[in-house]
Amino acid sequence: GAAQDSMAAASHPPERMLLPALRGWVHPRGSGVGFGRRQCPLGAKRYLLTENIVKLKEFQHKKVTLANNLPGTKEIYFRNLEEKLTQNKLILKEELKTLLHLCDSRDDMQLAKNVIYRYHTENRNVSLGEYKFGPLFMRLCYELDLEEAALELIRDQHLRGFFSDCTSFNILMDMLFLKGKYESALEVLIEMKKQDVKFSKDTYDLAFAVCYKLNSRESLKICTALREEALIKGEVLSRRASCFAVALALNQNQVAKAKSIFSQIMKPESTTCINLNIIIHLHSNMLETLMMILTDAAEGNVSSFVKKHDFSKQVYLASVKEKVRDVPSLCARFDEIYGKLHITGHVTRHTVDALLCHTPRDRTSHVELLNKRPVSRQTYQPLSQALLAE
Repeated sequence: GAAQDSMAAASHPPERMLLPALRGWVHPRGSGVGFGRRQCPLGAKRYLLTENIVKLKEFQHKKVTLANNLPGTKEIYFRNLEEKLTQNKLILKEELKTLLHLCDSRDDMQLAKNVIYRYHTENRNVSLGEYKFGPLFMRLCYELDLEEAALELIRDQHLRGFFSDCTSFNILMDMLFLKGKYESALEVLIEMKKQDVKFSKDTYDLAFAVCYKLNSRESLKICTALREEALIKGEVLSRRASCFAVALALNQNQVAKAKSIFSQIMKPESTTCINLNIIIHLHSNMLETLMMILTDAAEGNVSSFVKKHDFSKQVYLASVKEKVRDVPSLCARFDEIYGKLHITGHVTRHTVDALLCHTPRDRTSHVELLNKRPVSRQTYQPLSQALLAE
């Protein structure tokens, strides 16, 4: 019975259980339970990765620079590469790099694919410390809307090792997420497992987001297995990943699971967390506690140092009012609180889905600014050294 189940679970760690579970998810057997789809507003279909990871603008800037400095024309460059392929000549690293920066169309991509296969065949054993072409190719596919071509190549056995970094997989998952191709994004996750590519924080964010969007019992199982695997490995999951897991559990009416995950979130003070907490209280029928949370927010009973949060109109009108309408005392209090929050501008039209799927701010630029050391115009040394010298 239960003891046997727990022993079986102990003998099959999540990382070994995950791949068969994922395979069964993408290729369901028989009639089974189909993919659960949530109706998500168009505005919520957003990039999940920051620009400092996707680096699309940087890639496009390099494309322009390289095209302007190219000796001869693009057509001549392509023709020369085609001749090298025909004559079985060695493809150089810089030649492939230049080619990927010159591609502008689906037709160009066919030559790029052929050169990639040849280059990888010649260099498959020289990967240590070698330039990683995977992210560069994915940025090109991102720019040209060729996510299916990217998925085809990343799954190709003959290119095993060419996409050896998690960034390539993450960019492709982000691309597929944006297009609403959640099943395909899950296939990318399977491929990462098959190829033993280590998951990053962004991988877990994307994986949990995909499971949340698929919104079914199977996707909740996958999300749970991934989460357990991460915790066993000592990985620190982001608050964002946990929020996706909480939202998915709530959508599947697994309130206890949602509460458990939420209780483990470090610093649950974000606007998304606050709104998820309200939904947890609603599902748990903890209406009195819920009203206290809302009263504190409406009447400013929080520290001036704590950021004031916005509450989703969707959660308020559709959910809270529905729950309290049969309790006259709470209903009157709710109307009063809602009025105060509305007047002070703390009610947002953003749905919880939109709050979850926002594009995160790119903080790298701020870090770079902080790390830039002021330079003396007289000595061109870091300012601290110049002052000491004086």
